Amino acid sequence: MKLAGVSAIITGGASGLGGATAEALSAAGAKVAIWDLQEEKGEAQAEKLGGVFCKTNVSDEASVAASLEKSISANGAPSILVNCAGIAIGEKTTGKNGAHRLDSFRKVIDVNLVGTFNCIRLVAAEMEKNDPQADGERGVIINTASVAAFDGQIGQAAYAASKGGVVAMTLPIARDLMNIGVRVNTIAPGIFWTPMMAGMDQKVQDALAAMVPFPKRLGKPEEYASLALEICRNTMMNGETIRLDGAIRMQPR
Repeated sequence: MKLAGVSAIITGGASGLGGATAEALSAAGAKVAIWDLQEEKGEAQAEKLGGVFCKTNVSDEASVAASLEKSISANGAPSILVNCAGIAIGEKTTGKNGAHRLDSFRKVIDVNLVGTFNCIRLVAAEMEKNDPQADGERGVIINTASVAAFDGQIGQAAYAASKGGVVAMTLPIARDLMNIGVRVNTIAPGIFWTPMMAGMDQKVQDALAAMVPFPKRLGKPEEYASLALEICRNTMMNGETIRLDGAIRMQPR
């Protein structure tokens, strides 16, 4: 896909992996729409990139529909969707506080899995209306999973289930959308430096970095963004989940 002039939507685009991806897409000439719940950061990011900010709850149908309408009005029908919005709640299946809270499990699934699918289904319907580029391509969708989808740690049942669901639906959705020329891929990051990570003690960050075989450091958001752009550009990449993790395989804790 040629990126210059196309309309791109990035959920969770106010900061972290989504923020870096929005910046990379903008630098490549795309018109960006930042979908996020963080109003102040989202507005600042959109202003910096000459894009549009939409306060968005990805798991809510009306919220996504309103954000999509605003994005199309500002930038035209989307050709790119990058799903980076997500949450993490650590809780053991049973522990000193009793059984895992069902509401927290549902919340993680609702945001990470249902929210990803909610954005995909509504945005793909608009992508279908695009004039095709080379090979009949009308759009590309990139989801964010996690290495926890494959080797989730203690306390990650909800998170791993939500990200495992994202991995599992990647190929069937790519097959669903093949006849309209929309590709679907997923990136499964390892341990990356994000605003959430910044709140941790430096010793914890160092210990996490030491777990990575090579390079022995936390992943950088711009490395995620670089892969996202390559997926956009490489039309043969479809229906795949790519681990971006420095060869880490997570231990139980």
